[in-house]
Amino acid sequence: MFRSPAPLLQARTLAIVGASDRARWPVSIHKNLTETNSPVRMFPMNPSRDEIWGMKCYPDFASLPEAPDLALIIIPAERIQACLEEGVQHGLKSALVYASGIGEGTTPEFHARGAALKALCEESGLVACGPNCMGNVSVREKLFVYPNPDFNKSEPGPVAGVFQSGGTLQAWALTAAERGIRFSYLVSSGNELSLDAADYVNFFVDDPHTKLIVLMVEGIRRPEAFKEAARKALVARKPILAVKVGQTEGARASAQSHTGAIAGDYDVFAALCERYGIVLCASLDDMVETALAFQSGRLPKGDGMAFMSNSGGVVDLMHDHAAQANAKIPSLSPATAKALRNLVGPDMPIQNPMDCGQAGFADERNYMRVCETVSKDANIHMVAFEARTPKGPGGKTPDPLRELSDNTDVPVFAFSRMGYAPSEFGKIFQDEAGIPHLQSMPETVRAMKALAFYGSRAGRKIPPLPKPKGKADSLAAANIEEALNAVGVTPPRSVFAKTAIAAADAAQKIGFPVVLKIVSPEVSHKTEVGGVRLGLKSKAEVSMAAKDLSGLFRKAAPKASISGFLVQEMVSGVEMIVGVREDPLYGPVMVLGAGGILVELVKDTAFRMLPVSKSVASDMLDGLAVSALLDGFRGGKPSDRKALIDAIRGLSAFFLDHRPWLADLEINPLIVCEKGKGVRAVDIRPILKSSGG
Repeated sequence: MFRSPAPLLQARTLAIVGASDRARWPVSIHKNLTETNSPVRMFPMNPSRDEIWGMKCYPDFASLPEAPDLALIIIPAERIQACLEEGVQHGLKSALVYASGIGEGTTPEFHARGAALKALCEESGLVACGPNCMGNVSVREKLFVYPNPDFNKSEPGPVAGVFQSGGTLQAWALTAAERGIRFSYLVSSGNELSLDAADYVNFFVDDPHTKLIVLMVEGIRRPEAFKEAARKALVARKPILAVKVGQTEGARASAQSHTGAIAGDYDVFAALCERYGIVLCASLDDMVETALAFQSGRLPKGDGMAFMSNSGGVVDLMHDHAAQANAKIPSLSPATAKALRNLVGPDMPIQNPMDCGQAGFADERNYMRVCETVSKDANIHMVAFEARTPKGPGGKTPDPLRELSDNTDVPVFAFSRMGYAPSEFGKIFQDEAGIPHLQSMPETVRAMKALAFYGSRAGRKIPPLPKPKGKADSLAAANIEEALNAVGVTPPRSVFAKTAIAAADAAQKIGFPVVLKIVSPEVSHKTEVGGVRLGLKSKAEVSMAAKDLSGLFRKAAPKASISGFLVQEMVSGVEMIVGVREDPLYGPVMVLGAGGILVELVKDTAFRMLPVSKSVASDMLDGLAVSALLDGFRGGKPSDRKALIDAIRGLSAFFLDHRPWLADLEINPLIVCEKGKGVRAVDIRPILKSSGG
């Protein structure tokens, strides 16, 4: 499943194909390796030169004194395939292909080159980084083959990064380094025709020096391999942080279900991250702060946060930022409040977040005692205090901060109100203090929430999906309602009628009021073609509505046939949508949200990978705005939340049991009745796979 990038990232010999003393990238890379006293042995290759950089220059792989571990391919795209074929013949193990025009875009020639390179790697065992990348950095190995001298100053550390954008890798990593983040490996993975993100993550999980993995993801090439690497990382307690492009990407087109229409690639990737404990960062800035927080190595045992400052304005803002992030800020215990009163002036309210007044401004050690006292509170699992790193010597010392870090085992951070430019002295101060100094309050809150998210999942094992136990017959039109009813997805009382008269008689048996729907095999969303009537209170109303619907329906959908009418009991309650589908990349996924006609307009939705347990279903509901309606908004009666959770779990299990035949199963609306009265699956739309298995 995985290919090892070890020959690439830990090469001891390398050939620079396209060596030149005039081309910028070969010159820069050669200079990187010589100025850092890299132990790697270099073989310049250029058929037009006998000597370069004071070294013997070789015309081809056949003339090299030994087969290199790695070849840096810095030549035009059209010459690369023949070059690599010759390298493979002479024992080449890995290649770093910088050029574009191989595999990307829509040009047939580019795609042909990509296919040829991919085939060569698969047939020969050659592993390649790229094409269309900007190189890598292996800090401990002193293998600096990214054409930027700024990486030469890198100090080894616990963070490994894979970015599918080489330019973004440079921008992020150099900014992160200025903040005190230190790296083991940095990879610009490019088009990933050979080695991909899954391979690199798997390698980093096994690397004893790497403790934290950061990713910039444009797309996942091999989802199953990526999930397996993420599973290994979670078990090994090596966090993965990711920025994923495409938050505003249009959802995949689907004319058959809302579930497909509202489940874009980003949403499903986010659901995968939730399942595998991957921290999905909102931005590159967020990933800097979050990586700095994680680099400390401490994980919280809960999600309670405390914030200390010397400003009432910061207290107010922190309340806002925490609410926006749905972060938990518990009240301090009476015992903590009593202990703090001896450290904080009598005029300062004891609260969380707290303005410490002069205790947080004039006396650094007392400020740290306040933080230490708060950190001992059983409800507090992380503490952050307002402070910035100094610009230069002559001011505060790191000793009080170091004492705080040594005297507590909870994660402790400093934070600033806004971003600022740190100095080299400030970075050293941060190291000596042993406390990460985060920037900007919203990013600080989100970084701490990310720690809590990961802390609750670290070490968790992800079980494989259960084998399907269902039968294809359960999905037949005559059987599916009964099958769903058996797993808690209760349909309303309903009768199918072929004629208007039969519909009126059926309504009499069900009991008024009723809902009348046109049944047509060609139309999924009946409301969009005027195929539904609500609140019919007599046989006469039902008969007349059936005739009216038939006429209107034929005008709205002249090519569609009418099978008959569905008469259902009229149900009232909170309308939800629950949909499950087989995502083509990541597997079975569920969407839960506000339902009815507003599903695509409001987009109050939550996504999770299947299976969905009781606790996961509850978490999904807690993250929805519609949850307030379920709890009894503005004096309304509470809805049957338990029955809804049971229906969500039941639908998850039902889909997994029928995966060989089901592509998509949506219930919209699923009406949640008053507490104790259950749910009603008003509109069930299964979409079968074209062939089973």
